[in-house]
Amino acid sequence: MRIYIDADACPVVKITEQVARKYALPVTLLCDTNHILTSDYSEVRVIGAGADAVDLALINLCQAGDIVVTQDYGVAAMALGKKAYAIHQNGWRYTAENIDRLLMERHMAKKARRSKKKVHLKGPAKRTEADNEKFADGLARLLEVARNSDELA
Repeated sequence: MRIYIDADACPVVKITEQVARKYALPVTLLCDTNHILTSDYSEVRVIGAGADAVDLALINLCQAGDIVVTQDYGVAAMALGKKAYAIHQNGWRYTAENIDRLLMERHMAKKARRSKKKVHLKGPAKRTEADNEKFADGLARLLEVARNSDELA
């Protein structure tokens, strides 16, 4: 089992590394050439810039039973399709039960943005320490499930 992080602008890289260290799990950070990441724990893979280049590289690397940390619903859906686990940076798990709804919501939001009407969508709230704790707890729970379960994603 390995943890892959869609690391471009990911606010939970250090937290993921701390939790992974406790479980002695390897972590791979994937980012494009527009981001410079360094880590004393994780393997860092810099992928050429391009639409979805990092996403596709991550999905090509991950395997059944691996864990993917991403806020991208499309990446999460592809990870689930490969029988990997996927977790959002806010600590909730992507599942077969919620991914279709999430993708539909993303589609509807994109459609609203492209319409000629003015749409005032709120951006994400500022990240708090409580958000970080929620993620760390969610990741630790997911690691326990992944280690103790034959049921994948």
